[in-house]
Amino acid sequence: MLYKYEVTNLNGERQTGSIDAPNLEIAISSLQRRNLIIISINPAEKTQFFSKSIEFFEKVRTKDIVLLSRQLSTLFEAKVPVLDSFKLLASEAESPILRRKLTQIVEDIQGGISMPQAMAKHPDVFSKFYISMVKSGEESGMLQEIFLDLSNHLERSYELTSKARNALIYPAFVVIVFIVVIILMTVFVIPKLNAIITEAGQKVPVFTQIIIGLSNFIINFGPVLMIGLLIGAFFLWRYTKTKNGKIALSRFLLSVPYVGGLSKKLYLARISDNLKILLSSGISMIRSLEITQEVVGNEIYSKILQDVTDAVKGGSSLSEALSKYEDVPLLVSRMIKIGEESGKLNFMLETLAKFYKREVDSAVENIVSLIEPLMIIVLGVMVGLLLISILGPIYNLSSAI
Repeated sequence: MLYKYEVTNLNGERQTGSIDAPNLEIAISSLQRRNLIIISINPAEKTQFFSKSIEFFEKVRTKDIVLLSRQLSTLFEAKVPVLDSFKLLASEAESPILRRKLTQIVEDIQGGISMPQAMAKHPDVFSKFYISMVKSGEESGMLQEIFLDLSNHLERSYELTSKARNALIYPAFVVIVFIVVIILMTVFVIPKLNAIITEAGQKVPVFTQIIIGLSNFIINFGPVLMIGLLIGAFFLWRYTKTKNGKIALSRFLLSVPYVGGLSKKLYLARISDNLKILLSSGISMIRSLEITQEVVGNEIYSKILQDVTDAVKGGSSLSEALSKYEDVPLLVSRMIKIGEESGKLNFMLETLAKFYKREVDSAVENIVSLIEPLMIIVLGVMVGLLLISILGPIYNLSSAI
């Protein structure tokens, strides 16, 4: 719960602020440990609710987390204390929500909890993968190296995901615009054309009859159809939030031609990179698999990693456990097996991550290069047919006159 307080320090200076604590006693104890004299302290439930409502619509960008990680690495390299580092970054953060998060982390660290625990209270900003890495760095005294690795990893992951997503934005935009144009024409243009042809008593071509029929259907049943689509979309969205729905959606994404292959390479690159980073940071194989399972982003691969974790707990090697699944290419299990036998597993995982990143980059470039001419051809044919269906009867009508 969030508490608003007014205190004085040992010099008699008044200060106001807020502190997040499980209950009032812990909040008071935390302030007293800072040698502060409490004047008043009260729950701030309304403020907290308002703050959470704002944060629901705000998100901390991956770019901000990458920059934050690099800055922390630099500050720790300069031997700046943890608390001072977070105070400095909180004062300089451009994102309002990130500034609030960092301020809360500063207050929690001042209250006596560790840095990983303070960061773990903000799962919308710092993933379990991130927190585990920070814990490992704190325990090993390698926070500088850990934050540098985290910034590099997040940057690679962001770049990889952005390329895959951006490759689909252009065709989606073009298709949506085309659908909107078709609907506008069928609602406003086709009915007027139909009235002219009907009055003239001209013979209507078959394709024009189809367009007119589609226009009449949209005009008469369009609102009902739209409501039905919205209801269907809502229930589909609800279904994708269930366990079975998540699995079905993940399987569908992996089975779509070409896009499925791109998605597989994206997830395999993420799995390899995550495991390499975690293992090289001294985290155990079991824990690394459990963390990767939670952050991979696909239910199919998450279930595979869950089964692999159980197999490894039972004494199986990582390569042997992975080789049983058709969604994991033979190349992956063989490379990991070579890494296990040679004692260079981290190197092999890094090699796999780089290989699949290059594969994703190549696939995205191919999509971008092919999609524009393909869309031009498809849309050209569709627009041509639409124009023929409209202009054909008009031309026949003018010829008859």
